[in-house]
Amino acid sequence: MSEVQGFLDRLSERAATRGAEPTWIAARRQAGAARFEALGFPDRKVEAWKYTDVRGIARGDFALAEAAEFSPAGAAALTLPIAAHRLTFVDGRFAPALSDLGELPAGVSVEPLSQALAANHEAVGGALGRLAGVDFSPFTALNTAFAEEGAVIRLAPGAVVERPIVLQFLSSARSAPVMSHPRVLVEAGARSQATLIEHQVGEEGAANFSNLVSELLLERGAILTHYKLQELPQGDHHIASLHVDQARDSRFTSFNLNLGGALARNDIVTDLNGQGAEANFFGLFFGQGRQVLDTHTLANHNAPLTFSNENYKGILDDRARGIFNGKVIVKRDSQKIEAHQNNANLLLSDRAEIDTKPELEIYADDVKCSHGATTGQLDQEAIFALRARGIDEATARGLLTLAFAGEVMERVAIDAVAERVELAVAGKLPERFNLAGLVEAAVALHEE
Repeated sequence: MSEVQGFLDRLSERAATRGAEPTWIAARRQAGAARFEALGFPDRKVEAWKYTDVRGIARGDFALAEAAEFSPAGAAALTLPIAAHRLTFVDGRFAPALSDLGELPAGVSVEPLSQALAANHEAVGGALGRLAGVDFSPFTALNTAFAEEGAVIRLAPGAVVERPIVLQFLSSARSAPVMSHPRVLVEAGARSQATLIEHQVGEEGAANFSNLVSELLLERGAILTHYKLQELPQGDHHIASLHVDQARDSRFTSFNLNLGGALARNDIVTDLNGQGAEANFFGLFFGQGRQVLDTHTLANHNAPLTFSNENYKGILDDRARGIFNGKVIVKRDSQKIEAHQNNANLLLSDRAEIDTKPELEIYADDVKCSHGATTGQLDQEAIFALRARGIDEATARGLLTLAFAGEVMERVAIDAVAERVELAVAGKLPERFNLAGLVEAAVALHEE
């Protein structure tokens, strides 16, 4: 319990310097702290965490950043080069000098959580915590206790945001490690449409801990596409949970792209609560060195005539470890639903490891459901075929590795995001190769 006490001491220190807060916020902080103290950090005996060792977080001496310290030039080098409405946070602190919201469409508001609470805390409080309660995990409870900053995004009914909304979370290389607990709330009104990009990135040498909780509420007919590009430094630890509430005819699409961090754990949960609701999960995790990349997804089909589709690819090199657990639950009387999931993994090293577990729980009888998982290595015949055409082995392996990821990456509609992933997975390829034609070319070579 000494590890838990260290975090509770940090919370007490912060409370002593924090100004007065509304009663409901103080009560939720207290509930979060109490639940975290009761649960403690998860160990291998907890089923959902049996492959993931969080002792690096539990034993870390993480302070809270006092200021958003990051050079503009350094931030610019890490920022995705796209036209967007952007909020930037450094080690959990809002950085207005690095943010640029531009002109938002009518009926759309994007603001830091701290400002939203100061302006109208009661309006925020009604939705905050509705989906991600303190019982979900110890880290969600910890986030509830510490959360002060993050983002609140509201889309009025019928509002359409043409440019992506980017939440950029920068991790800095400080003399001592820090932690952050951002909270994101999105309220998408009926028939509204937007694309949200969450970008986790940082300076080389950073060794911080970020613990993010996001809640997305989609009203009838709302369409939200969510990109997560996680390319944190190799010393960072990152825990995140994303919770979605989908009303009738809403559509949620998730692209979860994990490349960095010493440990990165993502939980994605969606509740399909109205007929016609649709959820699509596309993911790619690429691990090197001793990285641990852990993804848990859950689709709750709580209403009939709902649809979910999931396709995750894992690529692991060196002694990296990947964990994938995809679960679909079809509730009683949720008839005529369709749910499909697939996880395919590529091991580039004999020492890399993948633990995959697709799950279905079905309590209705008129459904279409499927799941599957595969694990393999690069096709040596395909490597030989590429080398016979004058391509060196490293490039051949990069091309085939990227081809494996192509089924997911070809759906990514933002070029800057796709390019970051392509460079991480395959390295810098000769200019004659491009992602659009890679899959077709690799398949043709393999079939010859």
